[in-house]
Amino acid sequence: MAATDGIFLARPVAPSEGIPLAVKDLLDTAGLTTTYGSAIFAEHVPARSAECVLRLEAAGYTNVGKTNLHEFAYGITSENPHFGTVPNPLAPGRIAGGSSGGSAAAVAADLADAALGTDSGGSIRIPAACCGIVGFKPTYDLVPTEGCFPLAPSFDHVGPMARTVAECGMQLEVLAPSFRRASVDSLEDVAVGVAWLDGAEPLVAECVGTAAALFPRRREVDWPRPRIDALFMREVADVHRELYAEQGELYGEDVAVKIERCLAVSDTEAALAARARDEYREQCAELLDGLDLLLTPTLVCVAPPIGIGDQALRGTLTRHTLPFNALGWPALVLPCGAAEDGLPASIQLVGRPGADALVLAVAERLAGALSGS
Repeated sequence: MAATDGIFLARPVAPSEGIPLAVKDLLDTAGLTTTYGSAIFAEHVPARSAECVLRLEAAGYTNVGKTNLHEFAYGITSENPHFGTVPNPLAPGRIAGGSSGGSAAAVAADLADAALGTDSGGSIRIPAACCGIVGFKPTYDLVPTEGCFPLAPSFDHVGPMARTVAECGMQLEVLAPSFRRASVDSLEDVAVGVAWLDGAEPLVAECVGTAAALFPRRREVDWPRPRIDALFMREVADVHRELYAEQGELYGEDVAVKIERCLAVSDTEAALAARARDEYREQCAELLDGLDLLLTPTLVCVAPPIGIGDQALRGTLTRHTLPFNALGWPALVLPCGAAEDGLPASIQLVGRPGADALVLAVAERLAGALSGS
């Protein structure tokens, strides 16, 4: 199999001139097949593009292809039973991550200079980490989700992926007209909390710890994890309830099993989880008091092998990403050194709601320090 097989699902006949942009096939594109990773929509051609696509195209980006993904974006491996497994150009035989696996792979394979992904539990950050690139989940609702097939609407984000932090910032300036870039003079000016190093594989923890040590003003934080699965699942159920009842036989087994579990969530369970999320937001805001950002490993491990499956990996790979979808806080990930099997470790920087410019500015300064520039 060629390294690019499984990355693109549809490509324009003649892309226009501009910055090559890969678009996750969860986002509508006028006149170009948009499958949402599902056999149900294999022939679906939207009449209008998603708002985020329109904004980038108007600014000089050109769509070079719709990228493969986990079916309906409900998974973290991008092993799609209908359209094939997204390969990891950096590490053949390893997953590209998901659900925006094709977008990360397109950038890593130099098939695009920029990419659009979506992130409901880590779907930008997990593939960015697996493929050794940069991915940014902005503050909730900063980038419009109009024209994006939903997964769990109050968790869903659209954001940029690229090879550098600066390129992600350039995209965000277009995607969110209210956004303004910022700068940070020195990492010495930034106070960070450091969390979850103890749960990572040894070399991942070492790489992230070395990066954290570049911040003189740092302290360990016992950061909690939310108990909001029932709320996430209820939102998924509400999105798929009618479609699954009508065409459930066309869902892949992996996603069908999860949808059925979601449909079994009770009103009481969902309400308790919604209350738990409100409490979690208050708790985390207090924990960040006196700090500018939180710093964690993106994943506890490097990209796992293909074939393990979403069910076995989901809890492990979303452990450090899903909490910030529950919060709606901005979170950026970037590679920070070679870890197990020589594959990249990834570090995650998280800020308060609306602190997107600070997250990007610090990430850019950190990237420079890691590269020695």
